[in-house]
Amino acid sequence: MTLRRRGEKATISIQEHMAIDVCPGPIRPIKQISDYFPRFPRGLPPTAEPRATAPPDAPARPSAASAGPRSPSDGGRDDDEDVDQLFGAYGSSPSPGPSPSPARPPAKPPEDEPDADGYESDDCTALGTLDFSLLYDQENNALHCTISKAKGLKPMDHNGLADPYVKLHLLPGASKANKLRTKTLRNTLNPTWNETLTYYGITDEDMIRKTLRISVCDEDKFRHNEFIGETRVPLKKLKPNHTKTFSICLEKQLPVDKAEDKSLEERGRILISLKYSSQKQGLLVGIVRCAHLAAMDANGYSDPYVKTYLKPDVDKKSKHKTAVKKKTLNPEFNEEFCYEIKHGDLAKKTLEVTVWDYDIGKSNDFIGGVVLGINAKGERLKHWFDCLKNKDKRIERWHTLTNELPGAVLSD
Repeated sequence: MTLRRRGEKATISIQEHMAIDVCPGPIRPIKQISDYFPRFPRGLPPTAEPRATAPPDAPARPSAASAGPRSPSDGGRDDDEDVDQLFGAYGSSPSPGPSPSPARPPAKPPEDEPDADGYESDDCTALGTLDFSLLYDQENNALHCTISKAKGLKPMDHNGLADPYVKLHLLPGASKANKLRTKTLRNTLNPTWNETLTYYGITDEDMIRKTLRISVCDEDKFRHNEFIGETRVPLKKLKPNHTKTFSICLEKQLPVDKAEDKSLEERGRILISLKYSSQKQGLLVGIVRCAHLAAMDANGYSDPYVKTYLKPDVDKKSKHKTAVKKKTLNPEFNEEFCYEIKHGDLAKKTLEVTVWDYDIGKSNDFIGGVVLGINAKGERLKHWFDCLKNKDKRIERWHTLTNELPGAVLSD
């Protein structure tokens, strides 16, 4: 402060003047508007009781609107008392005076738990929707999957677009054998495929226990393809020979139960036709196609071919072999072999069909086989008897391959 002599007029510097105006007393924090109107997000706590009305003989407290001018220090004290009184109900420090009866603490609402419905709708918005239809052709043991279009797919590339394709997978089952895919459409988030993919060798049992997994992926040339979204349809929802149309929101990737896959793993299916020809006086065996074969090579595929024997074979001349189909688990052969034999002798014969994987420079791998004849059971026995009862009629049946074939030579 500037010193002055006696009789000299008092002078105050600008710094002292500002200090007096701005800081007239102890420095207090500037009060917020929310201090005067406190908000309780979950409502007033149960321990906060409404302010009791003053008795008639008590002096009325002037309201903020009608109160006269007060000094800053007095006003600050009263306001602090009001705020402390409001917030003291749920604060840690107890308020003076008689405490109310202890109340049960409020249950914390589950605000951190994700909303399942909202989560799904978010996925639908972020990942897109897929339109497709499914048809189970019971007579031909085929499942036709028509992939129509997708809408609003998630952008996966730097240009804000994607190169989408659709991949089908039957669960449970070997992944390579059960996978089919559409063509890839470039630079679009609303692709239209209108493409039909077909699974052959589908039985009524498959329709009960299997699930179709439909995935939409983004193809990348220089790195791994990226997953966009998927949906799963239990085949038991389908009615035979009725087309069912779907329009489903894609979901995030779901885990595949590897244990279930191994427990229900199969060697594959084979479509065989039998016909006894009166004109040729022999049994015509047709090897039509195979489906869902087990992968035997390191690349995840096989090079399959089929061998047939009509036993007992005394002269060792009943062996027939198809051509080799390279790098496939769903080969189509359409080859037919003729065994010259009298119709009456067929009841004593057994037809053995084996599927092999061709390897260069080493022994071929056995994939699976099936036996048709009087010693067979179930569909295999029924197929054989239907052939004997219906001369000159071609009868086709799907059969499941087994990894053990009694009486067969497991080497090529």
